[in-house]
Amino acid sequence: MVARPELELGLRANWKQFSLLVVVNAFVGAMVGMERSILPAIAEQEFRLVAHTAILAFIVVFGVSKAFTNYFAGRFSDTCGRKIVLVIGWLIATPVPFLLMWAPSWNWILLANVFLGVSQGLTWSTTVIMKIDLAGPNNRGTALGINEFAGYFAAGAAALATGWIASEVGLRPQPFYLGVAFVLIGLLLSVMVVRETRDYARLEAARTPSQGAAAMPSQSSIFWQTSVRDPNLSSLSQAGLVNNLNDGMAWGLFPVVFAGAGMTLAQIGTLAAIYPTVWGLCQLFTGALSDRIGRKGLIVAGMCVQALGIAIIAIASQFSWYAVGAVLLGLGTAMVYPTLLAAIGDAVSPAWRASTVGVYRFWRDLGYAVGAMLSGLVADQYGVASAVWLVAGITFLSGMFVAVRMRSGTQARKRSRK
Repeated sequence: MVARPELELGLRANWKQFSLLVVVNAFVGAMVGMERSILPAIAEQEFRLVAHTAILAFIVVFGVSKAFTNYFAGRFSDTCGRKIVLVIGWLIATPVPFLLMWAPSWNWILLANVFLGVSQGLTWSTTVIMKIDLAGPNNRGTALGINEFAGYFAAGAAALATGWIASEVGLRPQPFYLGVAFVLIGLLLSVMVVRETRDYARLEAARTPSQGAAAMPSQSSIFWQTSVRDPNLSSLSQAGLVNNLNDGMAWGLFPVVFAGAGMTLAQIGTLAAIYPTVWGLCQLFTGALSDRIGRKGLIVAGMCVQALGIAIIAIASQFSWYAVGAVLLGLGTAMVYPTLLAAIGDAVSPAWRASTVGVYRFWRDLGYAVGAMLSGLVADQYGVASAVWLVAGITFLSGMFVAVRMRSGTQARKRSRK
């Protein structure tokens, strides 16, 4: 089935629907951002958790549930359509803020993060896929830079807001009132205004005969190509995993590091917001930059900048230096995050692109769980500083792996849209 003839690929032709999806993804990002500055404090102050592995368990369950949901969300988007997956994701998010507000034990917090991970896997994956559909091949990096800007800028703003509210009126329930609004608005927009975009992917496939005519590979074939066999796809997958490995560590341990240095709750909220805010803002430029200068160099450089930022936080003891490290970590992540997704889009047929994105996002978001477990175990055995240094080293080595294994290729932007 070929898409309707009135459809047209490109950001300019689809700016209204694209802008709507940017707004929707901002609410998706805000849902995860509301936890970033205060959940470790809730674990220590309300539930009296001491071991870092126990505190970071919420990131483990979030990462695992999101990773596996990503895997299936991509395939469901290819077979069932994008919009239905997006709406289901918002419905699953509905109980999250209420569980966080009133959880009587830490296990209820973990349950909330299972729901949050599944919801994020469905909603964020789908907004990514829908923007790729609308943008076409010429502006893929730009589109994903805008998408990730919206999500992570909103995450930073939500972290700042909940940190401020917690410092003024307490850790619970007031900071999570914001989550109720995020869910309600995101769900209503997705049900009432968002349109299906799968026909745009079919149109792009039809305009590339060698891709459009090929039969869709099996899910197992897509999984192994993306994970191991294809040097480009597997390099991107491991870089994505390590990127979220260091984000999982930052999410769980940085508030502990800052508190140990005597930072106030408001200062911790500010520092927790700097990293995703810089990450979000800079993606407005780095995504478009990858369309012009290529993907590989930006990924390698970004992983190295991330490692430097983490190392600075490991040795710092003052707010100003923590802020410098957070800025560098955000900048490096902005160089990497939309570029990885754009490179995935370059490498595969539009007909099964959503399935490939799902596999990539499976590995990427499994990094949350790996990072939380690894950094928690090392922190308990050897101290928090050792865990932070270990993650800095892993991040640097991941960049070197991309430099050696990934092949530089011609960007999809060089292909004609007609």
